[in-house]
Amino acid sequence: MPVKEHGKRRVAYFYDSNVGNYYYGQGHVMKPHRIRMTHHLVMNYGLYRELETASPDNLKLYNKQMLKFNVGEDCPLFDGLYEFCQLSSGGSLAAAVKLNKQKADIAINWMGGLHHAKRARLAVSATQNDIVLGILELLKYHKRVLYVDIDVHHGDGVEEAFFTTDRVMTVSFHKYGDFFPGTGELKDVGVGKGKYYSLNVPLKDGITDEAYQSIFKPIMTKVMEKYQPTAVVLQCGADSLHGDRLGPFNLTLKGHGACASFFRDYNVPLMMLGGGGYTPRNVARCWAYETAIALDREVANVLPYNDYFEYFRAYVQASLGPRHWQQREHIGISAQSAGASAE
Repeated sequence: MPVKEHGKRRVAYFYDSNVGNYYYGQGHVMKPHRIRMTHHLVMNYGLYRELETASPDNLKLYNKQMLKFNVGEDCPLFDGLYEFCQLSSGGSLAAAVKLNKQKADIAINWMGGLHHAKRARLAVSATQNDIVLGILELLKYHKRVLYVDIDVHHGDGVEEAFFTTDRVMTVSFHKYGDFFPGTGELKDVGVGKGKYYSLNVPLKDGITDEAYQSIFKPIMTKVMEKYQPTAVVLQCGADSLHGDRLGPFNLTLKGHGACASFFRDYNVPLMMLGGGGYTPRNVARCWAYETAIALDREVANVLPYNDYFEYFRAYVQASLGPRHWQQREHIGISAQSAGASAE
């Protein structure tokens, strides 16, 4: 059973104001400005007052020679690519250091969570795998690290990196069947010392909160009981939300956030990372909501004024009508619905 902590947990939050300036190119589904939108909600809900803020550019980043990879439409070369990778990977490394040094109980890096890149190749929208780097840093101090992935896509790059070790257990809940990356079958359980330390939960289109949690909670309760990790990394990909441009799942903010709540209830160092999510307004609301969960704070289900206020209002008026905007019941971050429309 989860062990509820006594007293508040210290939450470190990593963000760099430059992250929203990067642009994958016209028509590409990955929009880095979704992280800036998240940050504006975090700030305007007042959540920042309880966060230990940090910026990865204030910490020493590892400077390694870049390797040569094949790139294409999904992983385009764009202006500032190297700096963007530094922000993403640097944030996850710094978050791991915070946890290792016991300077925080929970560390959040919404700029990270890119789980597809592998040693020999890039993958969709992922020019680096900040998660693997963060886990390697955690392994310097932690005997066993649990990685859990609730992105709609299989966390193939992270699984492959730790497929042969029992020091990292990977668990991925994802859409399977004629869907990128095409991996993550039930039979993929690891090899050698890593056998049975990789767990895949392939799911079908349209899964709801109730169905998802009926699978997630018993599986993860048993994993926590048997594996007893000394640190947990949760990849909070928001493309598993209802209304995502690419994802076919039907989770609401509440259902998605329940996964974050599950791990917060354990008194184990926790790293929370971003990931996929291709309808920016839903991504921003989701990760702001899960920042509030990390802080164990209730927030009003009303959207606060922020730099993207008119952007949200235009969506609500177009899809739900002006009456709902006046009430603003369907746009706050505690809402049951995550929004049903893509960009």
